[in-house]
Amino acid sequence: MGRQYFGTDGIRGTVGQAPITPDFVLRLAHAVGHVLKESESRPTVLIGKDTRISGYMLESALESGFNSAGVDVVLLGPIPTPGVAYLTRAQRASLGVVISASHNPFADNGIKFFSAQGTKLPDAWELAVEAALEKPPVWVESAQLGRSRRLDDAAGRYIEFCKSTFANDLTLKGLKIVVDGAHGAAYQVAPKVFHELGAEVIAIGCAPDGLNINKGVGATHPEALLRAVKEHQADFGVALDGDADRLQLVDKDGRLFNGDEILYLMVKERLSRGGSNASKRQGESVPGVVGTLMTNMAVELALRDKGVELVRAKVGDRYVLEELEKRGWLLGGEGSGHLLALDKHTTGDGLVSALQVLQACVRSGQSLAELLTDVTLFPQVLINVRLAPGQDWKSNTRMAEVTQAVEKELGDTGRVLIRASGTEPLLRVMVEARDAEQAQACAQRIADTLTT
Repeated sequence: MGRQYFGTDGIRGTVGQAPITPDFVLRLAHAVGHVLKESESRPTVLIGKDTRISGYMLESALESGFNSAGVDVVLLGPIPTPGVAYLTRAQRASLGVVISASHNPFADNGIKFFSAQGTKLPDAWELAVEAALEKPPVWVESAQLGRSRRLDDAAGRYIEFCKSTFANDLTLKGLKIVVDGAHGAAYQVAPKVFHELGAEVIAIGCAPDGLNINKGVGATHPEALLRAVKEHQADFGVALDGDADRLQLVDKDGRLFNGDEILYLMVKERLSRGGSNASKRQGESVPGVVGTLMTNMAVELALRDKGVELVRAKVGDRYVLEELEKRGWLLGGEGSGHLLALDKHTTGDGLVSALQVLQACVRSGQSLAELLTDVTLFPQVLINVRLAPGQDWKSNTRMAEVTQAVEKELGDTGRVLIRASGTEPLLRVMVEARDAEQAQACAQRIADTLTT
């Protein structure tokens, strides 16, 4: 049975169009409430949101839907997605709910869920919710209706949690940091986290109006951060996305570092302190890291030189997390800036990841560039080829022959990745190589077999 509503990260879409409508969201919460009550007589759910104007409407719908099923609700207000995951676990709640469309523009919104342990929920749970949506609503009697309250210090509790992931014997004093909150969920907490650890903070993208989330700022628009770091002669720049689970970093020279580089630095810092990337409870002796199909090959080779295996998962932090849990490893992430450090948090957290990197710089006395001298990312060339209706690229023998020839030419200094888009009739042809011109030529050779 396939999923009708849930995607790779909850339910998402344009507000006012199915399924992101108040009537559906009310039904969704009612269905989730009944699924929760199969294992718990009086569940409690936490609801957090980002700064989109539609968050008020969807929050009200969720609250009513849960209350109508006999579920108590705790409202957190605007707070990063990983903050909801943390508080769900800390408050011993039954479920955490986030109203956010992450890095999407304000006209979109979505609903995603966290378990009582602060982790993403399995496919089986989502299928159970979808099955419950097909049934008629069952309203509880008035005496059993759920109650709602607000957790007034939610942001403060999450700030303290973030600070606790930074070494107690270190400080950010003497550093000037530009913090870009993307006019999103971290607009209040992000500047305070760095300020309370001693940094001089210049905040940008921290003035949401309900319509400007991710607009020209944040991790998906790092040019605003680059300008601010240069203007203020800052030591670092930190950019988050709308729900603050994604990170981009800039150093004082204006160099932008992506998630692949940050992941490598986190691993290197652990190893330099005699640590491992494997969970001790799993008894894992060989450290490993999880990336994705898109993780830069230069990072894979640099990790291999340090005796660290890189395993590639499908694109999406959900799949990175699944692979980490299966192997008992701690660190993983994507080039987009979704990074996981499972000994610090149960989910990807832009603030926590930034603190891990700053901790490495402070402890070593080195800059980001100096810590990453042993990694030079390979040029990646991506060509999107539009497929004709019914075109079967998998049976294209000419493409297979050219791809094989390209792989032989690249050897162990490059790679080819061909994958179909999940949303458009496109085939994505990606080639990595040490030389940019070679990568471009090889990618074009493969792409041309589909159009000639």
